[in-house]
Amino acid sequence: MMLALGMFVFMRQTLPYQNLQRNAAYQWQSNSRVGKRDAYQFLGAGEEKVQLDGSLYTELTGGKLSLTAVRLMAEQGRAWPLLDGNGTIYGMYVISNVTETGSEFFADGTPRKIDFSLSLTRVDESLAQMFGDIRDQASILIGKAGKIANQLPGMLGMG
Repeated sequence: MMLALGMFVFMRQTLPYQNLQRNAAYQWQSNSRVGKRDAYQFLGAGEEKVQLDGSLYTELTGGKLSLTAVRLMAEQGRAWPLLDGNGTIYGMYVISNVTETGSEFFADGTPRKIDFSLSLTRVDESLAQMFGDIRDQASILIGKAGKIANQLPGMLGMG
């Protein structure tokens, strides 16, 4: 496991990212003073974002199905806990953007290579909310997994 967002696990078989960028902003307000430099006051932590970029080779790694699962999570409009492979909890994040670009196509138009980018924004819910989200997410994803499994033969051109 490279990273987990809620119950979605980033690994070679799903969405193996090649770049992870973490950006944390901190808010400072300046106050003008006569004859002196501005004084600054710390207002607190600002936005914290995580950017995941990578390339999927559909013959080796996850593909459309993995990106569809992430899009379904984003459409829920909920925050998910973000954990790395060492067990570090980064906080609660929402999926703010999903981008994919297909290239090197098969004859039927299916891309062999999919470049993807995910933008996550930290929203920090309480720990109690986080554990509730995991339980809710598990039941929702189990239901959606069944629906996707039924649609999979059609997506792969087998049905």
